Amino acid sequence: MNQVPLRLYVNGERHDVTVEPRKTLADVLREDCGLTGTHLGCEHGVCGACTILADGQPIRACLMFAVQAEGMSLRTVEGLAPDDEELHPVQRAFWKHHGLQCGFCTPGFLMLAAGTLEEDPDRSDEELVDILSSNLCRCTGYQNILTATKAAAAEMRE
Repeated sequence: MNQVPLRLYVNGERHDVTVEPRKTLADVLREDCGLTGTHLGCEHGVCGACTILADGQPIRACLMFAVQAEGMSLRTVEGLAPDDEELHPVQRAFWKHHGLQCGFCTPGFLMLAAGTLEEDPDRSDEELVDILSSNLCRCTGYQNILTATKAAAAEMRE
């Protein structure tokens, strides 16, 4: 199969990779960039475990071909914290309010919440419920995820 040279910008770093045109962005992030925080749950865009930010917007990396991401600024859960000493407000809130259990869906929820709140931290409870319900969690019942997201929003408004 044809191989395509590709330049990706992920978490502020350049990654030059050569990939098959049909390879998904999630697979390239995990296999070629070594960023395994982007989880693969369903590979059909249903579960949201592969959610990353592309140009600041939450997307399902399993639904996008890597070649479509050229020129975009990509952010994965590994690039969420501003540095090695400080967590992102969403990460702190999920930790403090127990917004995770098994952890499999957590990277997707973190990226969904971060992208949503960075765009607009003044979301209503109804909006947050609607947005967060697009990702699946089998363990938490969503209440702690919503509580954590609301706490992060409050911190980000300050």
